This record gives sequence, structure tokens and C-alpha cells, in this order.
Amino acid sequence: MYPRVSIIILNWNGWKDTIECLESVYQITYPNYDVIVVDNGSSDESIEKIKEYCEGKIKVESKFFEYSSENKPIKIIEYTREEAEAGGGKEEEISKLPSNRKLILIKNEKNYGFAEGNNIGIRYALKTLNPDYVLLLNNDTVVDREFLKELVKVGVNEEKVGLIQPKLLYYDDPNIINNTGLLCDIFGATLHRGRYEKDEGQYDNLTEKGFFYASGACLLVQKEFLYELGGECFDKFLFAYHEDVDLSWQARLLGFRVIYCPRSICFHKEGKSSGRFNPTTAYWGYRNRIRVLMKNYSIKYLIWVLPIAILLEFLMSTLVSIYRKDFRYFYSFLKALVWNIKIFGNTLKMRRFVQSKRKVEDKHILRYMEHNSIECRFLLKKFHQVISQLIRFPRI
Repeated sequence: MYPRVSIIILNWNGWKDTIECLESVYQITYPNYDVIVVDNGSSDESIEKIKEYCEGKIKVESKFFEYSSENKPIKIIEYTREEAEAGGGKEEEISKLPSNRKLILIKNEKNYGFAEGNNIGIRYALKTLNPDYVLLLNNDTVVDREFLKELVKVGVNEEKVGLIQPKLLYYDDPNIINNTGLLCDIFGATLHRGRYEKDEGQYDNLTEKGFFYASGACLLVQKEFLYELGGECFDKFLFAYHEDVDLSWQARLLGFRVIYCPRSICFHKEGKSSGRFNPTTAYWGYRNRIRVLMKNYSIKYLIWVLPIAILLEFLMSTLVSIYRKDFRYFYSFLKALVWNIKIFGNTLKMRRFVQSKRKVEDKHILRYMEHNSIECRFLLKKFHQVISQLIRFPRI
């Protein structure tokens, strides 16, 4: 018997990536899943193009698979956000179809961001489909045929697992690692484990150690963990960035395990929706990091960690502004502080909820975190590079 999995793919003005992702999903070997595409108020022709793909009118080209017409047309049932939140009602139309012949499309009236966009899909799935697991999958990914079978195998065979992520490799160069779990220091700064390294299996034995949180790009979430969180996955106020840090932190606080599964492979384009590091993404990162620290640390640690974290953000935003000659990065930091002041009451409310459910002490959490500053290490590395370039010793 295969546990039922709800696969949620969030789309926002990215239909080309989404249909490539969908085609890879519909070719997996795992037989028991439902695909839910949540369109986050796209302003392009995403909905029309996704429908055309399902009708078999668009043949997807990819270096990772051969397009298959055998499962086309794919039956679609559509909901507005309000209809999905109310529990749907059209599921009988697709209930007897195999997993690769059906699609559920939820059309949001606006962009709710990564966090709440996924929450909308999760609430619908838990209320209507009764899955054993929810799989969150970025639309800018392509999956290996065996990826879901391997993820579920870990969930079934291991105890008290909350989150499982696959090995993420770069789409453009599948021999290069995107991440194998992610690092987080005690001040909330983050770093991809193994990023840009050639994949030679060097992280394949580090399935629970050596990283703090699982990537939201491809993430299998246990149903029991979701119910502990009240039926939602992410803090909707985080919008985008650091929401997966927050999720893994809460999993660990509640006594759930966070696991990296190297046998499961996913190829990631990375940053297609939000773009690379820019003043906007810097703002989301600065503001969300502060909220995550305030929610999850005990007072004992928060009173000294938070001021240092804010100081590090101040230094980083100042140096980036100088280096890139763009004051907007420092302005992003100031905006982040103002946002956290405005939303302080809500943060305290969320903090009380998180702390009331805590089952382990901070010392347990700290075992998985970096104890020195990732940002300071980065700055020292850059400083060393500059000094090395300035100082040239003559050859003898």
C-alpha cells in the first residue's frame, strides 16, 4: 500500500517552468499522488498555457525526459481560492483516474507569496484529499522518476520524521550541488550546504547531521506535523524567504526529525520567480530573519542573540550598499526594522503559540546550528581576497 501524497506546485508568471515540472512529475514511478497547482494571481497567460499543456497541445522539451502523450489529455478541475478553502466539491470527477491523468488547479485572485500560496494548497489538501504526506515543489524544478518513492520510503521506515528533502542539483549542470540541506547560524544567517561543489557523494552519509533546515524547493511534509502546526505549513507573514528556516526550526522544537535523503534527486533552476540577490530579496531576508528569531528562541537566548543579529544585518546592508554603490540595500534593512516594529504584536502572538508547543530546549536545537557567524566568515573571506590582490610579492 502506497501512502497518499498531495503534490503542491506554486505558479506565479512562470508557466514554462511549471509545465516542465509537471511533465517530470507525471512520469514518476510512485503511483499514489494528487497534483495541485496553485496559481498565485499570475498576470501572464499561465492558466491558459497550463490548460493547453494538459490538453496535449504543448509538447514539453527537456534534457531530463522525453515528452509523453500517453497520459494526455489530463483532466482538470478548477477552483477559486474561496471554493478551495470551502473544501472543493468536484473531486468525484477525477477520483477514478490514475495519478498522472488529473490536475487540481486553484486560482488565487492575487499573489499571496510563497508562504501563504502554499498554505492555501495545503489547507485544501488536508480538508479534501486526506493525504498522508504533502510534497511542496517549486515550479522551477525537474524531478527524477524515483524521487518521490525514495522520500516516502524514508517517511515510512523512520520514526518521528517531520520533514524530508532530496538532494538538489543544479538544472544547468546536474553534476553540481545546489544544496544537501542548509546551514543556519545562531544569529539566523543561512548558507547552502555543498553549494557549487561537484557531487561525488560526499554528503550522502550526512542525512541528519551537518545541516539545520530543509529546503522549501522540494520538501516532503508529514501530515502529523502539519496538524501539530494547526493545519498550516508556513507563517503567512513571512511571504517569501526564511519560511523554510522557520518550518524546520519548529519541527525540531516539536521533537520531529528533519532528514536529507540523498537517494532522492531533484534538479533546481533556483531564483526564477524572485530573481537573484537584489534590494527586494534583501528586504524579505532581513525582515523575516528577525521575526523567525523572535518566534523560536527562548528568552534566555533571544535577549542576546537578537541584538547581535540586527547589528550583523546593519553591517552587511551597509557593506553591500557600499560595494554595489546602491543605497537601496541599506534602505531595505531600515524597512525591515520598521516592518518588525509594526507587526510586533502579531509576532508576540505567534511566539506564544510556538513556545506553548515546544517539546525540547534550545540546547537541543543549537546542536544543529553553526555557532560562529556565517556573515563574519563571509566578510573575512572577502577581506582576505582583497588583501591578497593588493599585496603582490615579487618573485625571486
